[in-house]
Amino acid sequence: MCCFVLVLGFLGPRIAFLVYWLAYPTKTMLAFNDMWIVPVLGVVLLPWTSLAWVLLWPIGGFSWILVAGAFALDIATYFGRAAQNRVGGPSSAPA
Repeated sequence: MCCFVLVLGFLGPRIAFLVYWLAYPTKTMLAFNDMWIVPVLGVVLLPWTSLAWVLLWPIGGFSWILVAGAFALDIATYFGRAAQNRVGGPSSAPA
């Protein structure tokens, strides 16, 4: 589990999800009802939400709040990147 936390911190949620999927394929497929396309789309479109969904499976009680927070983080990541590009963040103009 220590290595998983390091992967999450250094490489992001997509790589962490794939590492978890390779380490625990049964739990991952159970969380997504044995449909391989859903976790693939989740990794591409909503990586934090997919990672939270798998880590907190079975979902219930307080877990829903954490999954909702991960979804908010995904949305903030997308809109934050768009706002940074619109305002002119550090990567918009050469130095």
